[in-house]
This record gives sequence, C-alpha cells and structure tokens, in this order.
Amino acid sequence: MKIIDAHIHLDRYEDKEIESMLKSADWLEALVSVSFDLHSCKRNLQLNKTFSKVKPAFGFHPEQPLPNEFELTKLIEWMTQHKEEMIAVGEVGLPYYLRKDGKVSARQYGQYLELLETFLVLAKKWEKPIVLHAVYDDAPVVCDLLEKHNITKALFHWFKGDQKTTSRMMTNGYSISVTPEILYKEKIQQLAKSYPLKQIMLETDGPWPFEGPFTGIKTHPNMIKHSLSTLAKIKNQSEIKVSEQIYKNTRSFYCL
Repeated sequence: MKIIDAHIHLDRYEDKEIESMLKSADWLEALVSVSFDLHSCKRNLQLNKTFSKVKPAFGFHPEQPLPNEFELTKLIEWMTQHKEEMIAVGEVGLPYYLRKDGKVSARQYGQYLELLETFLVLAKKWEKPIVLHAVYDDAPVVCDLLEKHNITKALFHWFKGDQKTTSRMMTNGYSISVTPEILYKEKIQQLAKSYPLKQIMLETDGPWPFEGPFTGIKTHPNMIKHSLSTLAKIKNQSEIKVSEQIYKNTRSFYCL
C-alpha cells in the first residue's frame, strides 16, 4: 500500500529527521509540505530539491499577525516566480484561534479575508488546488468565497464544523483531510463516517503533537497507517479498498 501525507509542515523538522523519515518508509510515496510564510516557502522548495518525495505548497498561515505590505508583495512575487514548482496554494485561511483569543479585531478580520481572497484568486489563475485552514464559524465564510470564485478543488485540512456547513462542503465537492485524532476523538470519527470516502484524504499536520495512543511520540507519517485502519473500520470496508481510494483521492487532488 502506498501512502501520501496530504498535509505536513515538513520545514519544521530537522534535516536529519526528514532523511530518516524518508529512508525508513519505502511505503511513503509523497508528503505535501505546506508553508507558513515566505521563509517557510523557501525551505519547502529546498526540501523538494533535496528529497523528491517532498511536494511543496506555498502560502501564508492565518494563525499569525498579518504581513505588512512589503512582506506580502515579496511573498506574492516569490510565489509567482515559483508557481510551477508548487503543488498547491497553502496553507491559507482565516485566524479562528487568534480571533477566539481576542487577538484579532473586526477590522483585522476583514484584512485576513482580503488576504485569503488574494490567494483564492491566484489559485484560480494558476489552476492550483488550495489547502485551507478554516474551522467552525470561519468555514461557511470560506465556502462563500470559494463559491464566489467558482473554486471546487479545495481541501479543508483538519476540518471541524457544524452539520449544515459539512453538508454544504460535501455538495460542493470540497475535500477534507483527517489527522491521527480519528483514533480517539468521537467528533472526528463522526465526521469521517458521514463524509464521502471519495472526498477524504489523510494527513499528520506534523510536527503537531497528538494525544491518545500517540502521547509523547514525535508525529511521523507512519501514524497515517493507524488512521487508515480506523477509517476502514468506520466505513466498514477493507483496509486495502480504503487505502486505494484515499491514495487515488490524494493523487487526483494534487495532480501527482
């Protein structure tokens, strides 16, 4: 069974960790390494040149202060220059957790929306899929923007939200990616049960740490094997069938 990690922050691992990770996992076909900012984009591109299994996505993670005009200009210029080398636009989205902590004003939230729309326009123009950080009440706002720009190749990574939004995402053909939380979080299990298998991928979001059976263990793509086994049980299908479908979904979405 070949496995693809649909969403990982590989640039946040040490080179030795990455080399060991890839050498010890011949079943691992690819890792989609999403970016946090311009520095992160550059490191992911370098990792791609060093390790062919690393597939870079370029963007600006929303759970951080907004870039100033100069920083944004430099990022967009760099992404434009390297658009043929990236597999997707990401990770981009809206700052749910910053806003929840009271660190984003209404005016600033509007600026985050404008920034996201900039990335959506670029993804549409460049014909690239987009990887989104959009959870809870931010998700329907992002759905509005995707519909506005007629974008269907969208991945809501580690999605959490209400049933109305979930149904809307299913209907619109948007994908979700599920983390190792599927082993021990009932809400994630229920989401995976209701969502069409053809619109699901698996991710680690490493090096983000997990709990349950993974407490104290450094996040590694091999955790996807456990996620796959759990997903197969939830869907009441064989691991081989589910593995083949997840693999097909991920390759198709990212045009691998």
